[in-house]
Amino acid sequence: MMVTIFTPTYNRSYIINQLYKSLLNQTNKDFEWLIIDDGSNDGTESLINSFIKENSISLRYFKQNNGGKHRAINKGLTLAEGELFFIVDSDDYLTKNAISLISEYHEKLFDDTTLAGVSFRRGYNEKEPIGSKVLFNDFKSNVFDFRYIHKIKGDQAEVYKTEILKNYNFPDYKNEKFCAEGLLWNRLGLKYKILWTSKIVYICNYLEDGLTSKTIKNRKKSPKYSMLYYSELEKYRIPYIQKLKANINFWRFSFESKDSIVNKLKRVDILISLLGFPIGVLMYLKDNLQS
Repeated sequence: MMVTIFTPTYNRSYIINQLYKSLLNQTNKDFEWLIIDDGSNDGTESLINSFIKENSISLRYFKQNNGGKHRAINKGLTLAEGELFFIVDSDDYLTKNAISLISEYHEKLFDDTTLAGVSFRRGYNEKEPIGSKVLFNDFKSNVFDFRYIHKIKGDQAEVYKTEILKNYNFPDYKNEKFCAEGLLWNRLGLKYKILWTSKIVYICNYLEDGLTSKTIKNRKKSPKYSMLYYSELEKYRIPYIQKLKANINFWRFSFESKDSIVNKLKRVDILISLLGFPIGVLMYLKDNLQS
């Protein structure tokens, strides 16, 4: 099997049907749909079982206690049977030629051991990409150069080699349920490149109940993950202004952690913190006022 389309879901029975329909309409059916239900209580299980009974596509469904998207991804990687792993959120859907386009890049990926995968664009529709509007020829780059040298903005639709991604798991911090996916993608970027293309295969909805709309709140509730993400980001070879932003956000969310100030200082650059710390304090106070 070529692709595992992996969908972590939580209480999305009202909308996941649009993703299902887009999978039924694929021009290439060489995929499995693997769903990890992160503790839904809205009838998701019975709905997915109805999809399974239709037997129109390869579909596997597993339910676990609510633990966050990152834990669902960890579980999905242990179960994935496709050569490629494609995360598609339950409130989004694919263009009808998505798997066919992925198939076109399949050989290019496996002929090049420096590549961890291929990244397509997400769009508001099939013609309008999210973020940077520029169209570009396919090129190879790590994630840092893509963001900070080529300066292409917007969420992407990454399709990774499963065998590589299985070596990268999210850490497990008890009682915290949000970890930025970028933690893994950045770690991958230290060793591997991505083949970037401006073709759109993924249509995106940013809903009020989605993770994107609750980013600040989620990071505040999961300070260990937030500090880990930003302390690592600060150390990467990225522009100084990005290091400073990472440092600011490290301190911004660190005040939700009971870890000592001494231990926190050991995790970030002290000189950058001379500027980052006071701004982080102001951001922390602003977050509290807004909430």
